[in-house]
Amino acid sequence: MGAPGDDGGSPQLSHPPAADGARLRKRSVVVAGHSTSVSLEQAFWHALKEIAARRHMPLARVVAEVDAKRSGNLSSALRVYVLEQLQAEMRLRDD
Repeated sequence: MGAPGDDGGSPQLSHPPAADGARLRKRSVVVAGHSTSVSLEQAFWHALKEIAARRHMPLARVVAEVDAKRSGNLSSALRVYVLEQLQAEMRLRDD
């Protein structure tokens, strides 16, 4: 079931208030059985939550998937993941 006004097409990310979007926020997540801290801007946390919801999975599982495939910093890998998801969504719209 989608959000009000959802036409069933490509999901769109809503945005946090502009003043809060750039604020860095540190959160603890469990990855591969151990707790770690990840610092991301609020806008990225918001986007990750929406991506997880669209995939019908917990945020921790999305983070774990990104963690399993990364070669560098987890925070950077999560930002790139969000960017890649948005780019894929835009490509779908353009087709």
